[in-house]
Parts: sequence; C-alpha cells; structure tokens
Amino acid sequence: MSAPANVLAPADVPAPRGTPSPRAGVLAILIACLLWGTTGTAATFAPEVGPLAIGAAALGIGGLLQAAIAIPALRRERGSLRARAGTVVAGAIGVAAYPLAFYSSMHLAGVAIGTVVSLGSAPIASGLLEGVLEGRRPGRSWLLAAALGIGGCALLCGAKLADEPAEAGGVVSGVLLGLLAGASYALYSWSAARLMGQGVSRAAAMGAVFGGGGALLMPVLLATGAPLLASPQAFAVGAYMAIVTMFIGYLLFGFGLTRVSASTATTLTLVEPAIAAVLAVLVVGERLLPISWLGMAGIAASLLVLVLTPAPRTPAAAVAPAGPTVPLASATPGTTGP
Repeated sequence: MSAPANVLAPADVPAPRGTPSPRAGVLAILIACLLWGTTGTAATFAPEVGPLAIGAAALGIGGLLQAAIAIPALRRERGSLRARAGTVVAGAIGVAAYPLAFYSSMHLAGVAIGTVVSLGSAPIASGLLEGVLEGRRPGRSWLLAAALGIGGCALLCGAKLADEPAEAGGVVSGVLLGLLAGASYALYSWSAARLMGQGVSRAAAMGAVFGGGGALLMPVLLATGAPLLASPQAFAVGAYMAIVTMFIGYLLFGFGLTRVSASTATTLTLVEPAIAAVLAVLVVGERLLPISWLGMAGIAASLLVLVLTPAPRTPAAAVAPAGPTVPLASATPGTTGP
C-alpha cells in the first residue's frame, strides 16, 4: 500500500550539498514506488483475508514499527507533541482510516480503479483541506488539476459500470471509499506537515502520527485478522504488506530524499499508480476498456499539473530527511497556485 503511495514532497528544496551521487537516491525511490505499487496485487494472493484485516496489518504493524525506530525522538520531544495533541490525534485518525478505506476500495472496485482513485484524489483533498483549515484560496493550477482528476475518476467509474452493470453498487461504493482514502491521506499528511512546521522533528512527527494510527488499528486487526494466521500464504501476504511495502518502502524513500531533490522524488512517485494498474491487468487479470485508460491518463495529468506547478518555498528544516517520511500536504505543489 502506498502510504500510501504517491508521495508528494515540496518541489523547491534541493538535495543537501555534498551528498553522494543521486543515482542511488533515484534507485531507492523507484524501488519504494515499485513496492507500494504491488500492494493491491499482493492482497489478491490472500483472498480469504478481508480488506479490513489487510489494511490493519499493513499500516497497523508498519506504523508501530515506524514509531519504534522513532522512540528517541518521541522521548526527546514529548512535551512539544503533548502541546499539539489535537494535531497528533487528527493525523492518527487519518492514518487509521486510510488503509481501511484504501483496501476496501480495491476490494469493491478492483485494484486498478481503487488504487488510482485513492492516490489521484489525495492531492485534491489536500487542497480542499488547506482551504478549510488554513484559508488558502486554490489557484488556477489546482482548479485545473481538480477538474482533470474528477473527470478521470468519472471516466473510470463510467467505463466500469458500462462493462459490468451488475457490479454497479460495488463499483460506486469502491470509488467513494477511494475518495475517502484520499481524504484520509490528506488529513494525516497535513497533520504531519503542521507538526514539522511548528518545529517538531520529522522523526518525532512521523513516529507520533503513524504510531498513533497503528495503535488505533490494533483492535481492528485483532477483530478481523484471524484469517492472516490461517495459512502460511496469508501470513506471508500480511508480513509483506507491513514490513516490506510499508516499513522498508518508507525507509527507502527517506534514504532517496537525502540524495535527490524533493521535486525529483515527487515526479518519480508518479510511477506508483501506473505500476499498480499494469500489475492489475497483467497479474490479477482485470480488464480495462480504452476509456478506462483515458480516465487514468486524466488522473495522471492532474498529478503532473500539481507536480510541475511552482510551490511556495518551504523552510528547509521542515523537509530535511530524518527517517521515514510522508507527503507534505501543506507543501503540495499547486495547492496554492499562481
């Protein structure tokens, strides 16, 4: 799962000087995106495990692991985090809601549509969230990106309904859950960015938000996770989701950000939904009509508009890599626009 998944980082912050060749950073980010792009397909190898259990295992265990490696920072900055408890709780709720909605979306609407809708709607949701909470007025670029993204989602949904009219209820529900996943993604991204913008280190912010979300997911995992232990294959899928895609994926992305500019990292992460869609067709056997690919192209164009739009300058302290990272909603290119 991409936590997911299409990571949008500030576009105007260069990589630190004196770092090694950027090739290692590019490779690390591409591997992370490849891992994130496999989550939907991997979930199909444990059909007896429900989407709630898969999501709770992936981000529940993965989130607690991220908190574990951030324990020194959490102890050091516990006072700052306590003073911003509301922001931490909001982020934790977003972390907990995201995988449940994300995997349920893929379960109902299909891997390709669920992934692309979830990831493609997140930047749009980020802009709306900032408009409500921070009073930022969306610019022309954000409005264009929103139109492209909404149009792409409509084409995807319409094509699926035309191809499988008997599945209309599931498809619509899946798309709506994908939009909820995008909103949850935007919420925890905004919360983490706000904490860092207020002087909390990246490690402490991420450890608190992801650790809190992981803790909230533990009751869900306990209630639904029995099938993960029913067979070696199901257990392997759950372990892969939590350790490989979530934990290692974010470590690789954090490593990559120390060697390439954030704008490069942002652009590279656009391959994730493409990987997910291709794997859904080649491995899972999903069938996409030509109009579906057109819808995906519209969502991809939406993301490119956001990436290529100059962003307001972000203080380097807020984005300097310090362990696992997430998209910074408040620094998403295009959310404030020209």
